[in-house]
Amino acid sequence: MLNKKIALSGLLALLSGVAMSAHAYTGEKLAKDAKISLQTAQSIALKTYPGKIVKVELEREAGGSGLRYTFDMQKKGQEPHEVGIDAATGKVLADGSDMD
Repeated sequence: MLNKKIALSGLLALLSGVAMSAHAYTGEKLAKDAKISLQTAQSIALKTYPGKIVKVELEREAGGSGLRYTFDMQKKGQEPHEVGIDAATGKVLADGSDMD
């Protein structure tokens, strides 16, 4: 019985860690400087290019306010797509093929 409790505790800890890591993104330390939230930026990105978000970054980049959310998007059978959202205004700054 003790082994089952230990195994269950370990599984819950593992699942909690997976859930927490799903919310992390590159540039999370810059979030305090963003005027719009990640959730709002995601909503704008998905309206701009409906698909699956495969990568998210928040970075300082020329153009707009200088702080940008970048979403790498994917649709089945199509080339990768990048959507850039200004982190201060929510304006779409980039909407095209991923240049990486």
